[in-house]
Amino acid sequence: MENMFRLMGSEDFSDRKRCIWVNGPVIVGAGPSGLATAACLREEGVPFVVLERADCIASLWQKRTYDRIKLHLPKKVCQLPKMPFPEDYPEYPTKGQFIEYLESYANKFEITPQFNECVQSARYDETSGLWRIKTTSSSSSSVSEMEYICRWLVVATGENAEKVIPEIDGLTTEFNGEVVHSCEYKSGEKYRGKSVLVVGCGNSGMEVSLDLANHNANASMVVRSSVHVLPREILGKSSFEISVMLMKWFPLWLVDKILLILAWLILGNLTKYGLKRPKMGPMELKIVSGKTPVLDIGAMEKIKSGEVEIVPGIKRFSRSHVELVDGQRLDLDAVVLATGYRSNVPSWLQENDLFSKNGFPKSPFPNAWKGKSGLYAAGFTRKGLAGASADAVNIAKDIGNVWREETKRQKMRTRVGHRRCISVA
Repeated sequence: MENMFRLMGSEDFSDRKRCIWVNGPVIVGAGPSGLATAACLREEGVPFVVLERADCIASLWQKRTYDRIKLHLPKKVCQLPKMPFPEDYPEYPTKGQFIEYLESYANKFEITPQFNECVQSARYDETSGLWRIKTTSSSSSSVSEMEYICRWLVVATGENAEKVIPEIDGLTTEFNGEVVHSCEYKSGEKYRGKSVLVVGCGNSGMEVSLDLANHNANASMVVRSSVHVLPREILGKSSFEISVMLMKWFPLWLVDKILLILAWLILGNLTKYGLKRPKMGPMELKIVSGKTPVLDIGAMEKIKSGEVEIVPGIKRFSRSHVELVDGQRLDLDAVVLATGYRSNVPSWLQENDLFSKNGFPKSPFPNAWKGKSGLYAAGFTRKGLAGASADAVNIAKDIGNVWREETKRQKMRTRVGHRRCISVA
């Protein structure tokens, strides 16, 4: 509270009606990372406020994913802290089931985010020792500004906050067909019988191509660089679980060698289809660069049958076709950009110790969750939901320890003051 009084005395602290003092941390983002952190703080007895720019929790899943998407990893490694998935859920829950799980999670831990609150800036006030988070919120009739004042700030906006749109010659200036990012793609039904180019060969690109082929679209997929493709399951067991198990016993290079041999036995030689593997193994590449191997759920069958054509890099677009770097020209009706996402943290967080310019923490996992001056990061580990859950547990314990110690001291001061009043009387 002393910090709050110092802040109120500062020059730019005006219009008190628009300022809110948060007796606990502010969590920016109501996706899985933010929800997990809030739930763990609830269990620690620490109050919090969650700010979310969208009008719902998990907006990436609810509004920016295609209809057929499922969790790529088994549910037991994707569950959030303190609450497992329902037993009757399949091994790989659907989009609808995951959203239902997250809504139940928020209800169980009484998490009620402040929706439509878009953070414009967050900075640490050295004078008061507090964080100042400025937001804008819009309704049908007006736009309002708010400032939240708190001691702890948890950044939980995630690795996929903003879509990445590549600059390709002629794409936006000359091409007359439809252009969508994979976050806007819902189903291949509307593309039935049309020629569609998918730009990107990660998990999203592969799955969009599969969905297009299943709806009888003429799908082509751009593969410019090397990519690891692994079967989602090997002998009925998740490739992810097998890799984790192997890494407990063998060095990383040997684990990668075993995975690649198993992938070759199941999927065959993919080079002849235009898919070259990186020199670095799949698990080493994941650890070093964060690049996740593609987990095949059916796209390879479509590629082998010719229902999905692999093409090289793009040279330029014109009115109704694309010219490739090898001289091919493809007539097109639409383009789907499966070109990924990026962090948006640098656009609003005024800080340069914890986060780097690319919007990710400077320190590698497992030390990326805590910065200075009460700043925390949840869900930037490049280790999926399991990494986000680990961050949430660590953050809540760290804040909870300080919270309980200060609450204990406050109670002691109150009791001492009370006894003095009695003795004076």
